[in-house]
Amino acid sequence: MNAPTRFLRKAVRFYQTKISPLMPGKCRFHPTCSNYALEALEKYGAIKGSWLTLKRILRCNPWGGSGEDPVP
Repeated sequence: MNAPTRFLRKAVRFYQTKISPLMPGKCRFHPTCSNYALEALEKYGAIKGSWLTLKRILRCNPWGGSGEDPVP
């Protein structure tokens, strides 16, 4: 795993442990958006993993879908 991917994964883990517990609500999808990000970064690296994560986060809204949405 290269340095940018490791950095982004650490940023997601920071969000999961320090920020997410303070926020109300839950993700509409399974896996959660942050777990999706970790999987996408591990599988595809920093660039494509970040792109997939951004697209997922944009779908996670009251007017978007919900349910099972695995990393492709």
